[in-house]
Amino acid sequence: MKRMTFEERIDRLTEGHEALAQTVELLAMENRQIAAENQKRDRRLGEIMESLASLVRVAEMHENRITHVEDRLG
Repeated sequence: MKRMTFEERIDRLTEGHEALAQTVELLAMENRQIAAENQKRDRRLGEIMESLASLVRVAEMHENRITHVEDRLG
């Protein structure tokens, strides 16, 4: 088994460091992309919740109108 020279060891460490730096960079990019997607999803969910709240108010108004009509007919 051949022993590595100091230069070979430094080269290997440098290659490992570069690979690690690229991995960290890719993970950071992916994290930013996921964060942006989550923000879009959160905005859309907020819009859906507002729409549902509006539908609930409309349903309550209709229920009240029906109740009033039934009371008058009653």
